[in-house]
Amino acid sequence: MEMKEYIESAEQSLLHTYNRFQIVLDRGEGVSLYDLDGKRYLDFCAGIAVFALGYHNKEYDDALKAQIDKLIHTSNYYYNVPAVEAARKLKAASGMDRVFFTNSGAEAIEGALKAARKYAYLKDGRTDHEIIAMEHSFHGRTMGALAVTGNPHYREAFEPLIGNIRFAKLNDFESVLAQVTDKTCAILLETIQGEGGIHPATRDFLTKLRALCDERDILLILDEIQCGMGRTGEMFAWQRYGIRPDIMACAKALGCGVPIGAFLLTEHVASHSLAAGDHGTTYGGNPLACAAASKVLDLFESCHIIEHVRLIAPYLEQRLDELVERFDFIKTRRGVGLLQGLVFDRPVAPIINHAVENGLLLINAGADVIRFVPPLVITKEHVDEMISILARCLEEEAPHK
Repeated sequence: MEMKEYIESAEQSLLHTYNRFQIVLDRGEGVSLYDLDGKRYLDFCAGIAVFALGYHNKEYDDALKAQIDKLIHTSNYYYNVPAVEAARKLKAASGMDRVFFTNSGAEAIEGALKAARKYAYLKDGRTDHEIIAMEHSFHGRTMGALAVTGNPHYREAFEPLIGNIRFAKLNDFESVLAQVTDKTCAILLETIQGEGGIHPATRDFLTKLRALCDERDILLILDEIQCGMGRTGEMFAWQRYGIRPDIMACAKALGCGVPIGAFLLTEHVASHSLAAGDHGTTYGGNPLACAAASKVLDLFESCHIIEHVRLIAPYLEQRLDELVERFDFIKTRRGVGLLQGLVFDRPVAPIINHAVENGLLLINAGADVIRFVPPLVITKEHVDEMISILARCLEEEAPHK
């Protein structure tokens, strides 16, 4: 079948919950993707911050092929070697103490919420505890993750969701204090808001949150699903701030394409929260997914991914800043490392669509922000190519100021 026929078939078969670009991707190589017609696209969204190592890293591919030949799934009634190895390496990279593997980021958030509620329940036997989340946040589409997502538009059609959720403003400590009660069991936030427009938490804000949580025995939960796994120049974004969460959620680049997530806990929280029978998953932590995560963590070290991000990110920032100076309908750039956003004075969908037509894959973060989350292995040449294509698209937008 040709590309048009596949698209038509998809529209007849798949539930229409995505407004997809009208291309069918067929294969990838490095930081490029190719559609069924053979057209090349420079990929600056990486499957939404997933393909950190780019496409077809040979060591990664070989590790998955070897695991497929051994064992794909057993269930959690039994131990498996890749899960043990992945957990050990993830603990070392994060400085956390206990790991629960999930199938996605949303599932990691669900587990983190359950752990926080169980921790509070074991303290006082109450079931009316509250969680404070941030406005404009995004934590996933499942019912628990949706309940703590700080955008009413996402929530309203699916209410009632889980209750006792309060919302405060990112980087406004007084707004958090105003929501704290004797029922507060956890404060949840993305270390850098992704879908909400690329808003990093400030050092002062996180430091005050950590002190507040320590003072009142409230758990600090950090969502590192998008901003973690090296994207900011640290393995996890919170490591830039000199604090440690009580619970952390991660996913996306953890498996570099194989669906896997995790929530991690300190030893204190782990030993005073979820116990046998409290939480589970059939597929989570299976040998294939964990073989992927284990190899990803190895390659981050052997390929010096963190060091490379620290080297290339300033160049990406410089080139994006040049666009800000050049086009007055771009208001500002914000972000950290290889998680960047350009803020416009207009909707960005037409620009992104034009970029796709010209062989550049970008995504938005809200209606007025173009988000840049490329594979972490990009070079200066890739940045220059991206800027060249995007600038041509923006030139055509300029007359419409």
